This record gives sequence, C-alpha cells and structure tokens, in this order.
Amino acid sequence: MTEPAGKRLKSGLPLCTAHRSSAGSRARHNLQAAVEEALCGVSSLLWDGAYRLQALASVFERDDVALPRVASFFHQEALKQEEEAEAMLGYLAERGGNYCGRDIQKPGCEAVCALLPALELLLLQLKEEVGVLVELNQLARTNGDPHTASVVKSHFLTPRVDRLKLLGDLLTNARRVGCTSDHTGGFGEYLLNELQEELTR
Repeated sequence: MTEPAGKRLKSGLPLCTAHRSSAGSRARHNLQAAVEEALCGVSSLLWDGAYRLQALASVFERDDVALPRVASFFHQEALKQEEEAEAMLGYLAERGGNYCGRDIQKPGCEAVCALLPALELLLLQLKEEVGVLVELNQLARTNGDPHTASVVKSHFLTPRVDRLKLLGDLLTNARRVGCTSDHTGGFGEYLLNELQEELTR
C-alpha cells in the first residue's frame, strides 16, 4: 500500500507553509517539490538567524554595554549568515525553484544583556542550523538529488563546523574570565573584548 500523495513525513525542516511550487516551470532542473520547499524554508531560517545576529550586535553597541569588538564580531557573523542565505536563494533560483518571502518575526533576544547568554544563543542557533542542514542533505539524497546534497554539504554545512569550534572556544574563554549570565560580569566581558583575537576575524 502506498502513501497518499499529500501526506508528509515528520521532519524538523522549516518548511514553507505558503510555498508556491515551480512544478509547471520549464526552467526547473529536476528539483523535487519536497526539496524545493525545504530549501525555501531553510532560506527563511537563515534570514531569521541573520536578523537575530544583527539584534545581538546592537545590544553590544549600546552605551551601557559598549563592547565594540564583540559588536563587530556579531556584525561579521550576521554578514556571513546573510551571504549564506543569499547563496541558498541563488542556488534555489539556479535550479528553477521559487522563494516565498515571509514576514521576519522579532528576533526574541531582547532579554540578552551580557556576553555569555549572547554566545549561548548563537551556539543554539548554529546547532539548530546544522541539524536542519543535515536533514536537508538527507532529504535531497532520498529524493534522488545528489547535486543539492553536495551543495548543502560543501557550501553550508562544512563552514558551520569551523564556526561551531570557534564559538565553543569563545564560550570556554568567556567562562574562564568570569563572564556571567547577568549584567554584572563587567570585567570578564571587558577582558574578552580587549584580548580575544577571534573577535576581530
């Protein structure tokens, strides 16, 4: 007995609910509808992440926090995230797929007022993105699209491994110098802002 055509398997992929498929398009290059919809949803997830990183950068630019190198680090991470989102949209367009833009919600990081929770939030975001990209890679393979699987692995998944390692090192150093989750970890945050070389990459 076969599965009904409209039934979806459980997945952690952020699928686009209002997706308009390009099934009738002549420019489509063997892009399965499930893969196209997943690429659209993952692109939106990447844009949301970039917006969250910009909001975190603005936290450290405020007068009462004022950690310029930390703010610069979050701005650089946001730019990387935007470039990856644009690259995924470019790949989707190259394969003949459609992107359904959706409203970007408020980033949900207004309560962050210190370095340690900001780095932990970034770590959670990167872990979520890695999980989603691994699942997208597997979805592409199961739908007979090795090209998409290869692009996802080489252009989006592999660079995140280095970013996760860097972020783990930053979190370890932040805990070592005495950064806390509340707004009282001032000297530890100052030391990390002044001495951590990875913040200027």
